[in-house]
Amino acid sequence: MGTIELTSKVQELRELRRMADELAAEMEALQDQIKAHMTAQGVDELTGTDYKITWKPVISCRFDSKAFKATHAELYGQYTRETTTRRFCLA
Repeated sequence: MGTIELTSKVQELRELRRMADELAAEMEALQDQIKAHMTAQGVDELTGTDYKITWKPVISCRFDSKAFKATHAELYGQYTRETTTRRFCLA
């Protein structure tokens, strides 16, 4: 891939990311409006002719690794492992 082609692809990627960010913001705004309506109505479920919306609390139990590491550092070290991933960044 030549320099001109690479520059073109970077510009296209930046534009697509900008568009994706705009769409995400619009989606979030619409979701917030629907949530505000549901809150005002005092409901956690809405049903229409072609949709069903639920907005309910979800309770989950998760392991607090930071607290465990603080109180049992040696044991924490025995059960952790190092992993390697690759991160793609465009600045």
